[in-house]
Amino acid sequence: MRFAVLGSGSGGNSTVIECGGRYLLIDAGLSAKQLNLRLSALGVDSSKLVGVLLTHEHGDHVRGLDVFLRKCPVPVVASVMTGRVVQEKLRERVNWVSFESGQKFEWEGFDISTFALPHDAVEPVGFVVKEGERSVGVATDLGHVNDGVLAALRGVEGLVVEANYEWAMLEADLRRPFSTKQRISSKHGHLSNEQAGELVSKLAEEGLRKVILGHLSSDCNSPEKAVEVVGGMVGAGGPEICVALQDQVTSWQCLQPPVDPGFFGELFQQKSVSRR
Repeated sequence: MRFAVLGSGSGGNSTVIECGGRYLLIDAGLSAKQLNLRLSALGVDSSKLVGVLLTHEHGDHVRGLDVFLRKCPVPVVASVMTGRVVQEKLRERVNWVSFESGQKFEWEGFDISTFALPHDAVEPVGFVVKEGERSVGVATDLGHVNDGVLAALRGVEGLVVEANYEWAMLEADLRRPFSTKQRISSKHGHLSNEQAGELVSKLAEEGLRKVILGHLSSDCNSPEKAVEVVGGMVGAGGPEICVALQDQVTSWQCLQPPVDPGFFGELFQQKSVSRR
């Protein structure tokens, strides 16, 4: 199992998850052209997509959906309310697969759990996608981590989570009015680096191994600052952390079964025996 982010930020967000040659796209906030180019950059043929999952209806998560579906008419999996709102903006009807927030279901070989996110959208959700013992959580656009979010993400090995802003940089920003700053930092806005770091720290205790930080503000955060803060809170020996940028794809983050430490001892013993 592996996952990557095609691009993340206020200009558009999209994530791809692969298991056994099957691909799921989560959100389609980039243009259709960029979605195809970036999938190709990862070696993904869009014809192998089995569906598009939507977290919520905001433009930076669905902007490219309409045009993308014309050449890649896969089912769109979304919560009931999100699907209704998005359909109003599409020129043609699509094949909707609807679910209730909090529902668990199987889709094309993927086991998918959904959970509500605290964000200022009609019915925002996060996902945990599983295949066998491997699992990836996706939680973008949330203002705080409540008990439901934490419970849903416990045990995931991979995680895409937003680290939108650094509080001191947001506070010092002169471009945004106070009302906008309040919205961003509210309980239904976005996560700060510190909030993301707290979540990652808790999940690291339960098997989290790969993290992609996304949705970074272009002027109230930086990749270096996000890694510094989150990595500092996790400490040495924590999960691998990388940052998703707006204008390029991340590398694939692969989830392989952990190697049993005793394996190397057995291997050394076998080699030693063979030399006698």
